[in-house]
Amino acid sequence: IISTLSWGLGYFGVPQVLLRFMAIRKEEQLKQSRRIATVWCVISLFSAVSIGLIGRALLPAEPSLATSSGAENVFVMLSQTLLPPVLAGVIMAGILAATISSSDSYLLIAASAFSKNIYEGIMKKNQADDKVVMRVSRIVLLLIALIGMVIAWDEDSVIFSIVSFAWAGFGATFGPVMLFSLFWKRINRAGAIAGMLSGGIMVFVWNLVLSPLGGIFSIYELFPAFIISSIVIVVVSLATKAPSREIIAEFDRVAAGK
Repeated sequence: IISTLSWGLGYFGVPQVLLRFMAIRKEEQLKQSRRIATVWCVISLFSAVSIGLIGRALLPAEPSLATSSGAENVFVMLSQTLLPPVLAGVIMAGILAATISSSDSYLLIAASAFSKNIYEGIMKKNQADDKVVMRVSRIVLLLIALIGMVIAWDEDSVIFSIVSFAWAGFGATFGPVMLFSLFWKRINRAGAIAGMLSGGIMVFVWNLVLSPLGGIFSIYELFPAFIISSIVIVVVSLATKAPSREIIAEFDRVAAGK
């Protein structure tokens, strides 16, 4: 139960979700956007679970669905079994379109984050030439795409496991920082960096080292990593210099809705 519920923590740190709210035109639209996003998540997640249950009921003896990797094709199998060929083809095209749309978004986010934030912001101290930054972004995008192709080449790889691991990484790395930045004025730069590092590292440690031990360690890695990151943020922020008066004043102004 805890593992299932902890999936919700991932939404606080997923870049594409946060960017939608950050790019909103007017603050007055935030409440409406929040309601729409929540309702859509409920509908989409309920539909995904329902498809799995229906597939299990209608195709209980299908051998291709017996493995974890094969079970991910249940929607395709249902479409081929229950729908006319033309309509099934439209469904397949929709799946492919959604896959391409999501893939290019993730590729662009990752490449832009590395080229702008790490290469230009940290390595070059904002002194890099725009053409060089663009070249670095394209190289990183190509490398990430190649890594994805290598992973996809394994026909026994389970997409759900990969997505689950990535979801935990996003949620534990960025989720606590976002929440503390919004609701706690004492968080500072050192606490934010320490929280992101500890959350990301704990996801790897829990998944690769502790989870195979079983028992209580079989819990979804996002939950303990999220807690560790939150604790580290508080401890490091309190142990280091407080934010400047300007930052605190800005926090109070936003909190007051001015």
